[in-house]
Amino acid sequence: MAKQTKKAPETSGRGNDRRLTQGDEVTWNSHDSTTEGTVEQKITRPTEAAGRTVDASPEDPQYEVRSDRSARSAVHKPSALRKK
Repeated sequence: MAKQTKKAPETSGRGNDRRLTQGDEVTWNSHDSTTEGTVEQKITRPTEAAGRTVDASPEDPQYEVRSDRSARSAVHKPSALRKK
């Protein structure tokens, strides 16, 4: 019998079960501070984004976000992002 793994919920954390979509305003922790920004895209396949290789899949998506303060892109797992 194959071992089943639990799929991580695609939520914004803290009990919030709404899915993240392009344009959502989010926050995340970055170097001892909280950063605010906007979801640019959901990534569901291996790709290059924000200057690095992202190992994402439909079962384990990641999100490209753009910082409001620096206008730089970053990629985070859903568990790292909180909807504003």
